[in-house]
Amino acid sequence: MNAPEGLELEGGPKPGELAMESGSQAPKKRFEVKQWNAVAAWSWDLRVDNCAICRNHIMDLCLECQADPQNARASECVVAWGVCNHAFHSHCINKWLETRNVCPLDNRPWQKLKEGR
Repeated sequence: MNAPEGLELEGGPKPGELAMESGSQAPKKRFEVKQWNAVAAWSWDLRVDNCAICRNHIMDLCLECQADPQNARASECVVAWGVCNHAFHSHCINKWLETRNVCPLDNRPWQKLKEGR
């Protein structure tokens, strides 16, 4: 890596050179990496982690399906996303829409974008 033409680097070694101690022939290390701890994180691509209606985690069963695990509908407990990017359990939002046809979080008319896990 060279300095652009007309620009001189002052007060230090040029890029690619090691610093030298004054009066010493051996190059001086600027720093040494002694240990490296890598960290990684991941998350679902959701704005919300919980269903705002039943307050259960969005990837768990809704309250209705948890109450009756033998019910055949438990296998159909999927997540419903609206165009507003809010996510709810399908059973929860369907019950909500029986009384009000708006998103419970932003009060805009509910339009389903997709449904699934």
